[in-house]
Amino acid sequence: MLADYAVRVEDSRGRRFPEPPHPYRNDFQRDRDRVVHARAFRRLEAKTQVFTRRYSDHFRNRLTHTIEVTQISRTIAAQLGLNTDLVEALALVHDLGHPPFGHSGEKALDTAMRQHGFSFDHNLHALRIVEDFEIRYAAFRGLNLTFEVREGIIKHSRDYTVEAHPELAEYQLDKLPPLEAQLIDLTDEIAYNTADLDDGYEAHLLTVEQIAEGVDMFARHYDEARHRYPDAAEKLVFNEALKSIFDAFVGDLITSTAQRIQGAGARSVEDVRRHVERLAAFSPVVEEERRQLKSFLYENLYYSPALEGEKEDAERITAELFAHWMEEPDDLPRNYREKAAEEPLQRVICDYIAGMTDPFIYQQYEKYCSS
Repeated sequence: MLADYAVRVEDSRGRRFPEPPHPYRNDFQRDRDRVVHARAFRRLEAKTQVFTRRYSDHFRNRLTHTIEVTQISRTIAAQLGLNTDLVEALALVHDLGHPPFGHSGEKALDTAMRQHGFSFDHNLHALRIVEDFEIRYAAFRGLNLTFEVREGIIKHSRDYTVEAHPELAEYQLDKLPPLEAQLIDLTDEIAYNTADLDDGYEAHLLTVEQIAEGVDMFARHYDEARHRYPDAAEKLVFNEALKSIFDAFVGDLITSTAQRIQGAGARSVEDVRRHVERLAAFSPVVEEERRQLKSFLYENLYYSPALEGEKEDAERITAELFAHWMEEPDDLPRNYREKAAEEPLQRVICDYIAGMTDPFIYQQYEKYCSS
């Protein structure tokens, strides 16, 4: 049963290239399957989330993170009466545009592009992937996803203006995205905030004492877990605390969003789109706890001295490869040289690098820049 404010697949604005209906899958289910079978989706397995495999192959990569976001998103969407098929497709596609080396690679690509008057945005790059780069079908380029999934790719985590991005005008930039898309940015935060605590602890870069001192929410849940399991090993108590934090975030997001929907009197997708602010949100108390946890991770993990060398390497490798192909475009693969005849060379190089996995960009660096 869908709520009145949920997106209904029969009301979809459809695909750019019309296709006949499938006998046993609706359009959002087909979008989900097209994303899962895309080459760009498979490449997420070899793209860094936070930790490279130098630490361990047990840590999250971009693909396992995406799967975790999808699981959380479906659970919350079902409780709110939203369209779980659309939410699943959006969660699976939400990180498709990320380059190698995580946020370090994204920063380096954006810096390189801005030197030439351009920029790099992983949401916009994901849209280019599903609209153009994936070549699987004889009838059209790209994956030919529904409007609602394409809209969610660009609007799930930020708001664009038609003045700054006239090429996105078809996506109703004057309106908010539906709740199915609004959820994704928040479930993304739940997934990586809790997962990064876990991986940071496993990597021995964070201690229980350090986290408890910097994150009130963790201190509270860890104390409760320790009282429930006084004889358990520290790691198991830590796991219980993390599970409780995870449940607290998810439960609060469900409750708070439901209250905000009711308070806004939202009875349709259009009500959601035209509201003054996004309706999917944590409560003020939990939002403050989320902010504290995120700040702690930035100060003590993402910018920790232990990871600084890898970040510097990632930015240097990306920047030097970009500069090499700007000077020697004939070293690009043939299909990218052909694209450079129609598009700015900077954009073509950026697209090429953004699609690489971590191992492949290392190979390219060794081939062209390490002599």
